[in-house]
Amino acid sequence: MPGTRKLGRATDHRKAMLRGMVTFLLENGKIETTVTRAKEVSAMTDKMITLGKAGDLHSKRQVLSYVTKESVAKKVFDDIAPSYEGRNGGYTKIIKIGPRRGDAAEMAIIQLV
Repeated sequence: MPGTRKLGRATDHRKAMLRGMVTFLLENGKIETTVTRAKEVSAMTDKMITLGKAGDLHSKRQVLSYVTKESVAKKVFDDIAPSYEGRNGGYTKIIKIGPRRGDAAEMAIIQLV
């Protein structure tokens, strides 16, 4: 798994949170979260899109085992991956938007390029 940030969570909670965030990003195209979470989500999203570009059975099974919605996994192979065919990585961008009101955590918007 890319990255070694623990994000203040137990392993199972962290993995479930990242799976949910990656699924939501692939479904909607952009999400707002903290900078450290955005960096982890970016790494995993890039990995899922790269698997989508491969397009073989093993890659489909890997994406289906990580993404929580079957419709989003289908979208990765049918819509998202073909649009990045000529691009080698860097499928997401992180835009910092300043501190969050309340706890002053650094916030960011992560979106598909």
